[in-house]
Amino acid sequence: MIISTPVIKDDAIILGILLIILAFIFHTESKKKGLWNKFYKIVPGLFLAYMLPAIFTSIGIIAPEWEIMTQDGLIITQKSNLYFIASRYLLPASLVLMTLSIDLKGVFNLGWKSLIMFFTGTIGIILGGPIAIILTAKISPESIGGVGADAVWRGLSTLAGSWIGGGANQTAMLEIYGYNTELYGGMVFVDIVVANIWMALLLIGIGKRKKINRWLKADTQAIDNLKIKVNEFTKQTSRLPNLTDLIIIAGIGFGSVGFSHFFATKLAPFFEKKKSSNFL
Repeated sequence: MIISTPVIKDDAIILGILLIILAFIFHTESKKKGLWNKFYKIVPGLFLAYMLPAIFTSIGIIAPEWEIMTQDGLIITQKSNLYFIASRYLLPASLVLMTLSIDLKGVFNLGWKSLIMFFTGTIGIILGGPIAIILTAKISPESIGGVGADAVWRGLSTLAGSWIGGGANQTAMLEIYGYNTELYGGMVFVDIVVANIWMALLLIGIGKRKKINRWLKADTQAIDNLKIKVNEFTKQTSRLPNLTDLIIIAGIGFGSVGFSHFFATKLAPFFEKKKSSNFL
């Protein structure tokens, strides 16, 4: 999405600002007493870490991309490289390292209710678009019109892609399904509004989870037992990492990212070939 020129355009300065924000949040959240302790009981630190950069973007201090006018009167778009680096390298590496510590056996021991909830969310993203089109067609048929590149289902595919894999995946779905780029802004707007509202509710809910569980009469004993097990395992195996440990961690994380990019270069032409042959 193109917005007006931000106040700060230097990536090094933006990175410094973002890290200072995170450092401030984590430092104040670690306080066990005082005003900050009371504040974070109401507003979770994760919510602030997510929301403050969004506010900085909204008020024009920083931006992922912006327009400039050249001396020839041409308008070109400039982009920050921070999102590209984070989405292509840092985020995938973090996901790899995070999943390595998942106790899959413990997750499955949470019971069938948790598994049903997980698969319901997955299926909901897949089927949500078609169901929305069917229901809207009964109420307002003109709202779901369009053929070819203007077909609404193509736009919803980009939306589902974003909710599954973020903005990069949304752009990939745009290229694969060939949605009208002039209408694409509407899907981006829906993605930003819905995703930000939902994420805000989830992060706020983290701080209110005990009250919510009591209200819903939810049985969280299995989750609590898993937390205790993980904490005990962490205490037994935790140690101060040395340089070798850090290099190994970085090797595993970024090595996995490298392999992923390698296979992506092989798979992308395959899917492009299928697309050109009208397989999709």
